[in-house]
Amino acid sequence: MSAKFAFHGGLLISLLATSLSAHAEPGASGSLTVQSDRTGPVISRNLFGQFAEQLGYGIYEGVWVGKNSSIPNVRGIRSDVVKALRTLKVPNVRWPGGCFADQYHWRNGIGPAEKRPVTYNINWGDPVEPNGFGTQEYMDFIDQIGSEANITANVGSGTVQEAADWLEYLTTDKPTTLAKERGANGHAAPYRVKFFAYGNESYGCGGPMTAEAYTERLRIFSTFARNLNPAQSGNSRFMPGPDPMVRIAVGPADNQTDYTEVTMKAWKDSSARSRIFDALSFHHYTAGDLGSMRDHATGFTEKDYAAFIKNTYEMDGLIGKQSAIMDKYDPKKEVALSIDEWGVWLQPMPGTPALYLKQQASLRDAIVAAIHLNIFARHADRVRMANIAQMVNVLQAMILTDKEKMLLTPTYHVFRMYVPFQDATSLPVELAAGNYQFGAISVPRVDAIAARGKDGKIWLALTNIDPNAAVDIDAALPGIAAKGATGEMLTAPKIDSVNSFDAPHVVSPVPFSAVSSAGRLKLHLPPKSITVVQVQE
Repeated sequence: MSAKFAFHGGLLISLLATSLSAHAEPGASGSLTVQSDRTGPVISRNLFGQFAEQLGYGIYEGVWVGKNSSIPNVRGIRSDVVKALRTLKVPNVRWPGGCFADQYHWRNGIGPAEKRPVTYNINWGDPVEPNGFGTQEYMDFIDQIGSEANITANVGSGTVQEAADWLEYLTTDKPTTLAKERGANGHAAPYRVKFFAYGNESYGCGGPMTAEAYTERLRIFSTFARNLNPAQSGNSRFMPGPDPMVRIAVGPADNQTDYTEVTMKAWKDSSARSRIFDALSFHHYTAGDLGSMRDHATGFTEKDYAAFIKNTYEMDGLIGKQSAIMDKYDPKKEVALSIDEWGVWLQPMPGTPALYLKQQASLRDAIVAAIHLNIFARHADRVRMANIAQMVNVLQAMILTDKEKMLLTPTYHVFRMYVPFQDATSLPVELAAGNYQFGAISVPRVDAIAARGKDGKIWLALTNIDPNAAVDIDAALPGIAAKGATGEMLTAPKIDSVNSFDAPHVVSPVPFSAVSSAGRLKLHLPPKSITVVQVQE
């Protein structure tokens, strides 16, 4: 009555299918072997990226309150949000969209605030867009949280010249008119732009365009919209500098493959000295039986929970499907797959505009996030970027705000607990812990990854998916006599437990320790829990 799973090369391989009762027996047990003498790919820190679209309360109220606000801020940017995000060591923040990117004209968001035009957001309910948060505010925000810029250009309604001018304004060190305008707006030195995307969802809200039509626009945009910062660009586009900008092309969503095929063929056909992009975008959201914007954020049943977990594991197969196409054109895996929109999409909070996409976040969503991060880590040879949707007040947010109040969601805690995995080297694991089954749904009871961190320590992340039964894991690290393990564990009374402004710590991590017996670790994983520990050698 058990199932054994091995995690190798990004594939979840079921070695033995079994059936269990609808509720797993209390006191389940399992084994974990960490092959500490073997190494896998590096788990890029950019897998833990964030996404901040000009949407609902995501920017206005969530990040930007204005310089004259009574809410503590630095140059208009909320200090409490900055402090919380710095703790996550956020690698990059994708902005200004999303669908908003292909209607955004960057010149509307520079210069004195009182002189900026007021526009509207056609994608998200037509609210007024004051343009108070623009390029200089975004770059200031990135600097305050210690992150990297990840900017999406307007390919849908914009022009090649507009995108080229934006990058010149941001990055040139030459005394051009745009550089002088940047200096007049308070930043004489060129900005550092690490990531630059050519459009968003050009098959849908960013177009719609066929894959062939988009790829022709991509060729032109990537030729003329260039980073001019000498530290990144080098002497020319044929001789990039030591830290080149990563250029992201629009790729597929869900089961689509046409964009993957056409863009990757164009990449292969381009000269090795002038490739047209460096990463390919991929979008996929997780929903339950009711679907996006209809699934309950709270008050759901175990049946709903099981459906979400099952659908979470679809990401593994989708990545495999897209990677197989990319491998045909790029067997050396030079092009990264950038999963720059992912997460759960639920019913909006009562009393909020539906298209503001503000939703509550539960323990279930934290478990979904942990499984996603583990899947990305198992595919780290190809998946080298990911951005959860979204950072503050929108979809599966890290942070929720209400005027001067702020709280950290269960998903925030997962991202903080996983910080040691940023740029860690993955270690293969073999896990046998049985299945969690509800009705016809059967998934692994425990999901786990291991890595050697930049600190040289071995880190383990284990998620007990079973909402009813604890699991005792016997963990072996051949060649290492483990003395114990310490870290944190996240759980809560119920699978739909949430943090609220009245009770902000219902779902919060607690200290966790594991004992050692004969060099093996004994880890007791409570039901519906996420545990991250450092092995003591």
